[in-house]
Amino acid sequence: MKLIASKYLLCVLILFFTNIIVAQTISIMDGLNRESIPFATISFGNGLGNFADDDGKFSFSKEKYSDVDTLFISAMGYVEKAVLTATLPKEVLLKPSVAQLNEVVVSAPKEGKFRFKKQKPKTNTDLFASWLPTVESEVAVLFKRYEDMPTQISKLLLPINAESKYKSKGKGKFATIFRVNFYKNNNGSPGESICYENVVFSMDEKEDKVFELDILDKFIYVPENGLFISIQVLGYENSKGRLAQTKQYREIKTARGIQKISTSFRPLLPFTNELPMQNTYVRRIFLNKKKWQIFDKSYNAKSKLIQTGHRNYGMGAEFKVYEN
Repeated sequence: MKLIASKYLLCVLILFFTNIIVAQTISIMDGLNRESIPFATISFGNGLGNFADDDGKFSFSKEKYSDVDTLFISAMGYVEKAVLTATLPKEVLLKPSVAQLNEVVVSAPKEGKFRFKKQKPKTNTDLFASWLPTVESEVAVLFKRYEDMPTQISKLLLPINAESKYKSKGKGKFATIFRVNFYKNNNGSPGESICYENVVFSMDEKEDKVFELDILDKFIYVPENGLFISIQVLGYENSKGRLAQTKQYREIKTARGIQKISTSFRPLLPFTNELPMQNTYVRRIFLNKKKWQIFDKSYNAKSKLIQTGHRNYGMGAEFKVYEN
């Protein structure tokens, strides 16, 4: 009995220490004030990556990613930092970027008469005319001032297809966390990021048609030449309402060997063929050097969305328009 008990204890100890080695939790912090940096980006340098949670923490498994020797950690307003996986610290301190800090927007509320106006969203219920989001994919849309008047964005109107009517009762539950980002208009394409505070929200299977996101308290004003607003997938929400550490790829066995298929997320984003101008750009944070691409044939000529003319994400907005 003692021998069996000793073997059992040894197995427990091995499992315990293996778990410590396999998964390490790292905290990403501001190098000046040591405050946590929520939703920082962790790139593995080979098309893989993930995001830290709202406490700036993420887990990395050396066993799972044995071929990864360096992590590239970045966040808006900070200098990117490379960290060797062989000597991962418990804390990673990022240095604020002087160049990006100059772009931080601190807007005081405007005064005077105003009225609320809407740019209606464009949506549909066709799942085959919808963008299938993957982790870290980002879709950006250009917004201009309302009738060239001083314009604050009070709400974002986000078309979604939650697929709820296609699911049997009690099945298909999910909650996906998204982030909204803002970019300068660089001659009609997204330019440098504008460092507002994080705008993060989640949507679940109960949401459908148009999701209204109130950002009035962020005091976001549209520049004279407009700005791009993007919606970016961070990952699924866990049972505690926190960002789950999501696998970016599923590995599928095929005749050609193991193939990596991008993990997709719901809800879907319906694209429209009703807008006359092309104003939608897309990108993958961990691929193609974070390059923005206009969503037309130059992006993917084989895309069913592009072939059928569904080239724009019909994001709408409610504007607070000032008379002076």
